Amino acid sequence: MATVTETTIAQKLEGLLKLQTIDSALDNIKKVRGDLPEEVRDLEDEIAGLETRLSKFQAEISSFEEQISNYKISKKDSEKLIIKYKEQQMNVRNNREHDAISKEIELQGLEMEIADKRIKEIDFKVLNKNDEIASAESNLHERKKDLEIKQKELEVIISESEEDELKFSKDREKALKSVEERLLKSYTKLRDNAINGLAVVMVKRGACGGCFSSVPPQRQTDIKDKKKLIVCEHCGRILAGVEDPIPAPEKEKKPRGKAATAAAATAAE
Repeated sequence: MATVTETTIAQKLEGLLKLQTIDSALDNIKKVRGDLPEEVRDLEDEIAGLETRLSKFQAEISSFEEQISNYKISKKDSEKLIIKYKEQQMNVRNNREHDAISKEIELQGLEMEIADKRIKEIDFKVLNKNDEIASAESNLHERKKDLEIKQKELEVIISESEEDELKFSKDREKALKSVEERLLKSYTKLRDNAINGLAVVMVKRGACGGCFSSVPPQRQTDIKDKKKLIVCEHCGRILAGVEDPIPAPEKEKKPRGKAATAAAATAAE
């Protein structure tokens, strides 16, 4: 029964270590791309924002043009009314009617002045808005050029590692099947919190392969036995095994017997 448990733990550790190896390889591929993917996304967002702003500016221009058109129509209506009132003024019967029509003519004249004033104000707004549009369009053109350059750079890098990335991604899908859900959640959480993305490490030269803290000999023995999952006391990473230390170079053996006597005699001479 104990043998089955050992095998099960060993298999779990093997599955986790395999998954970590694949994820580290994928991390290295992404490192080569550097900040390019993020830069491309930022440029795409900036371009989308500029296009939205331009669309809003164009809508404002259309609204201004509609307002100008309405004021021009209102001005023409006032002109027609003035002509009409002047004709009526020719046929008034008394001063009272004359004064009333004169006030209407004066009122329509004021309406025309107000319309002219509003048209000038809106024309000024249109002029300023066109300046903003020109600036935004220039900015948009530059950002699109930058995006094109960045996208080409990213495409070249991706094409160089595309085959490897696809292979590792497929390997990862297979590796995930051998890791139980509870362990996968812990593994993912550890990876998310680790700067180097390492959640499963080996003990190397008596230290944790993640944080390099010393691992006591007895704990190393327990890790080697693989009877239970053991994590680093300092960083919480899963310790999958112990790599044997590099053996120290053998000391030069001293010559014995006749060879030793001959060597001593030579040294004495």
